[in-house]
Amino acid sequence: MKIELSNKLKKLPPYLFIEIDKMKKKAREEGVDIINLGIGDPDLPTLKPIIDVMAKEIYKPENHQYPLGSGLLEFKKAVSDWYKERYNVNLEPASETMALIGSKEGIGHIHLAFINPGDVVLCPDPGYPVYNAGTIFAEGEPYFMPLLQENGFMPDYTKIPVNILKRVKLLFINYPNNPTAAVATRKFFEDTVAFAKKHNIIVCHDAAYSEVYYDGQRPLSFMQIEGAKDVGIEFHSFSKTFNMTGWRLGYAVGNNEVLAGLGAVKENIDSGAFHAIQRAGIAALKLPVSWTDEIRAVYQKRRDTLVAGLRSLGWKVESPKAAFYVWIKVPLKFSDANKDVKSISSELVKFLLTKCGIVSTPGVGFGSSGEGYIRMTVCAPEARLKEAVERIRKVW
Repeated sequence: MKIELSNKLKKLPPYLFIEIDKMKKKAREEGVDIINLGIGDPDLPTLKPIIDVMAKEIYKPENHQYPLGSGLLEFKKAVSDWYKERYNVNLEPASETMALIGSKEGIGHIHLAFINPGDVVLCPDPGYPVYNAGTIFAEGEPYFMPLLQENGFMPDYTKIPVNILKRVKLLFINYPNNPTAAVATRKFFEDTVAFAKKHNIIVCHDAAYSEVYYDGQRPLSFMQIEGAKDVGIEFHSFSKTFNMTGWRLGYAVGNNEVLAGLGAVKENIDSGAFHAIQRAGIAALKLPVSWTDEIRAVYQKRRDTLVAGLRSLGWKVESPKAAFYVWIKVPLKFSDANKDVKSISSELVKFLLTKCGIVSTPGVGFGSSGEGYIRMTVCAPEARLKEAVERIRKVW
């Protein structure tokens, strides 16, 4: 029997982080002591009060049945309360909030609610690969918006051709940004609302990193902007804020019609998020901000350590204002010595792995506009970040 993959799967590029994981495993099998600065997976433990609630809830029989619907009302109420306290944004719990099995799930499925063959989805480049993957699964056409340093890594909507704009249905934006760590300005969000209204485009803002910020400078929510709820929704994750990547819990908020469309897709694909995990999520949302302040303090110290270390090598590195990524332009010394390679970002990643035992991520893996950059995370202890710098110094 011949097994043939669908044309949709054939169109997908290899999933970046799976490929990096394969490289990492191969190096470990060869006895290399790997310092993993590749995938953005918090190494800090899930906060104890959250685990304590989960430990109780998992024994309750009422939590073991199908968790159908858009989420427990008390979970949705906790989300709306958090938005009110954090952003002074009012959300109607029943219709303007929705539980997700991680924000990735919602981001990947929303295309199926609104995209028909030939419709265009605006995707940031570089950007989270799932924006494009969801487009391909829905038989839409991605149009990639370059995120350039001269524009603060924000897309320029005026550069999108008129013939493309006529077919656009969805727009993805993501701030604080992965992979560039850029933070959106209020003006950019306001321009996004005006742009979406003018062209009748649904905005999907991925705010997974909103609570990983530095120097006390809290990023804006898209929902804080007047008219944002009229044009779109915002995705949130428990993964980055509360170190809950493996728990698979997230939520979306905003326009009730857009959420209803996503909900209709989910009703036919999944059966909702486990109630015990939703109840643990409630506990997370009700934690005093001091708990997450401690997490931010750890990341900020690591950020400062890695940035200072790389600068000591002569690398020109911007200090990120948010997210736990450092977006690094490939040093000129390395570019000049490797002029004939197809991808300089991939070549530097390979060099760091083979010569230093350091896993990083090539910028080109997030899109063609990421070429010339690599991404490192600060999801490793400070001592390992210092060791990574010293390993590079020895061979640089």
